[in-house]
Amino acid sequence: MSDFGINEMQQMQRELQDKYKGIWEPISPETGKNKLLWMIGEVGEVIDIIKKKDGERAEKGTKLRKELVEELADVLMYYNDVLLCYDITAEELKEVYSEKFKRNMTRW
Repeated sequence: MSDFGINEMQQMQRELQDKYKGIWEPISPETGKNKLLWMIGEVGEVIDIIKKKDGERAEKGTKLRKELVEELADVLMYYNDVLLCYDITAEELKEVYSEKFKRNMTRW
């Protein structure tokens, strides 16, 4: 099985944006804030599953796990919308992420 990467996710988000053009907010810096707020709402739904529905029991094959993974997918969809709004590429993100990782490895 191959990895599911940011480039693939962003392409899927572009397809969704094209399909719902005129219905959904467009991908642009002006709507980036709204996409981020929607993403935070989805993070809240993940937190509800973990906190209120005993996320520790979200084992493979359970309804709770499916719900948890679906909400995490929603988070990633909005996350990728935010990246698209600000034209942040997978390569740019990887470079900065790697630099941040190196700094954190020597932090404490």
